[in-house]
Amino acid sequence: MAKLDYETAVQQEIAHLKKVHPKPEDIPSCMTLLDNFLSCHLFNNQMKFLYRYGHMAECAQKAEDFKFCLSNKSLHEEERYEAWIRHRAEWWAKRRITKSSEDVWEIRRCARFPKLYRGSSTHHDVGL
Repeated sequence: MAKLDYETAVQQEIAHLKKVHPKPEDIPSCMTLLDNFLSCHLFNNQMKFLYRYGHMAECAQKAEDFKFCLSNKSLHEEERYEAWIRHRAEWWAKRRITKSSEDVWEIRRCARFPKLYRGSSTHHDVGL
């Protein structure tokens, strides 16, 4: 798999986000982003995250999204839409080009793991 550069990833994400959110009305409002941020801090959500991932949920990105929304309130609706699409595309692009758990799945798809046979009680050196 060829390494993806940041600007290409941003452009791909912009194209994808414009398909998912074709109109300015489709982007979340500042109140929705505030609700997302506040719900991130709820006890049950924190415990669910702790159970699933072994650490508390990090809500900083949700706070950043809310602050970004507030900073764009004075823009025209179309400009606000373009700014939000760019903001989210940059976030997704950064996630795509940095290390993540998806890298493990890519390695697993490429690796040749030995076949395990049922009922075999002996362990053989598989020479990986």
